[in-house]
Amino acid sequence: MNLQLKACDIRKDIITLIHRAKTGHIGGDLSVTDILVALYYKHLNVTPENTADPNRDRFILSKGHSVESLYCVLADCGFFPKEDLKTYSAYASKYIGHPNNKINGIEMNTGSLGHGLSVGVGMALAGKMDRLDYRVYAVMGDGEMEEGSVWEAVTAGAHYKLDNLTAFVDRNHLQISGTTENIMMQDKQEERWAAFGWHVISVLGNDIDALDEAITEAKTTKGMPTVIIANTTKGCGVSFMENQAGWHHRVPTDAEYEQAINELNQRRAQYE
Repeated sequence: MNLQLKACDIRKDIITLIHRAKTGHIGGDLSVTDILVALYYKHLNVTPENTADPNRDRFILSKGHSVESLYCVLADCGFFPKEDLKTYSAYASKYIGHPNNKINGIEMNTGSLGHGLSVGVGMALAGKMDRLDYRVYAVMGDGEMEEGSVWEAVTAGAHYKLDNLTAFVDRNHLQISGTTENIMMQDKQEERWAAFGWHVISVLGNDIDALDEAITEAKTTKGMPTVIIANTTKGCGVSFMENQAGWHHRVPTDAEYEQAINELNQRRAQYE
């Protein structure tokens, strides 16, 4: 499978979903897309058929406001019909604006930032105690690093030597109200995680080949958990959305929608 083509298609699905529903966190969706594609189409041991298997891999989207990207990937992988997403954010729909574990393939409800890694630590520790070989992956936003509970989880993950746990930081340098550096400094992320006892990998987070290599390295790292600092671009793939805090949560107009789809089609053509 050509994962670059798949990432372009998922981005088109995300933009279409948000444009149709008139709501969504589009900037962070587009920055995290490549991480989800690398995981779900190459590395995760989870399928629509094995979601009740005790030895399945666990995935947690801790930055739950970027749920549109996760919904589009899960639908494309067959966890539920794509038609279901036409109800996204509609009255009484289970497809709400943050992950909902009533949906096949979603492990936990997230959205209140700072909780995902803590639960991931618990899942990974349970796997060790039960002598199962599943892996746990948790994706966080860099604005989420301001939550103190994240660092409690980081401490616990290293203490219990959870080498079956991989965390991602979607390092796009922007959050809803501006740059992460202006709101709460995020310098030396790699040094911070290393000081807590984690194996640290820093990659270009919108480069699927680099992500693939990093995830593979995490699987072979023993005696400590791994964090992948994914240096991404908010709004990646759509020129007028890239590196713009205003696109954290904004719905494209009809004209913007057409331009975004055209740009992604041009991007897709480069990989065919």
